[in-house]
Amino acid sequence: MGRGLRSDGDRGPRLPCPRRQGGRERGLKKIVLARSLLIESPRTIPVAALLARLGRDPEATAFRVRLPAPADRPHARRHLVGATPELLVQKTGDAIRSHPLAGSAKRAGSAAEDKQVAQALAQSEKDRREHLYVVDYILDTLAPYCAELCAPRGTEVTHTASMWHLGTEIKGRLRDRETPSAVLASILHPTPAICGLPPSASARLIAELEPVPRGFYAGAVGWSKANGDGAWYVAIRCADICGTTARLFAGAGIVLGSEPMSEAAETGAKFGALLAALGLPADMAVAGLLQTS
Repeated sequence: MGRGLRSDGDRGPRLPCPRRQGGRERGLKKIVLARSLLIESPRTIPVAALLARLGRDPEATAFRVRLPAPADRPHARRHLVGATPELLVQKTGDAIRSHPLAGSAKRAGSAAEDKQVAQALAQSEKDRREHLYVVDYILDTLAPYCAELCAPRGTEVTHTASMWHLGTEIKGRLRDRETPSAVLASILHPTPAICGLPPSASARLIAELEPVPRGFYAGAVGWSKANGDGAWYVAIRCADICGTTARLFAGAGIVLGSEPMSEAAETGAKFGALLAALGLPADMAVAGLLQTS
């Protein structure tokens, strides 16, 4: 399908990593930076077929959202299409649930290697620290609204068809069951899983460093009933599709101990599911990275 692939987010191995002063972190604790790929096809990209292929992964939630047409093409059909593994918040009555993900590794081809990758991720101090920032943020943010709140199973290794992730399921009961799911989502978003800590400083630096605006990437996508029940997911592993073009995004969390090229390779791996669904080699984003000077 693809006629061309261009990376707009590769500037070499330079990361705005947190610093230490007197043995303590100062400045940012974490920042999530995204790469962007622009795919151009000789034919209109079939959105419905793409969504169906993404929906084959039972561990991800496939979605398609109609977006406003570009200003220069007012009659064009534009969609945000993806398959996200990350639940921002779900509400049923007074029960709520969140399942943040942070800390990732590409799955391996053989069962033995794949098991080793999962074990290494589970034992990674850097990845577990990165993950804990997100979990603590969500617990602290939801606590004032909850009569009960806990992470009953702690941090576990979870997966999609192409990636391993550290995940923590958070469950709670609201003090006020009338609090709508959309309100809870707006309170939580953006979490350190897609922005950073502190959020405001991270957002400013993201706007400065990322050459392509995120648009609807890393937002929240979901649904809400009239009674306030609903489910909202983090809009990652997605593409902004309009006619013959697809703009893909993928990010990686940067903390103390992050290695620049490892983080860049992680974003390349995260592009894999969408690239494969578009009929392109899943490792094309990694190849594009390695060719960038």
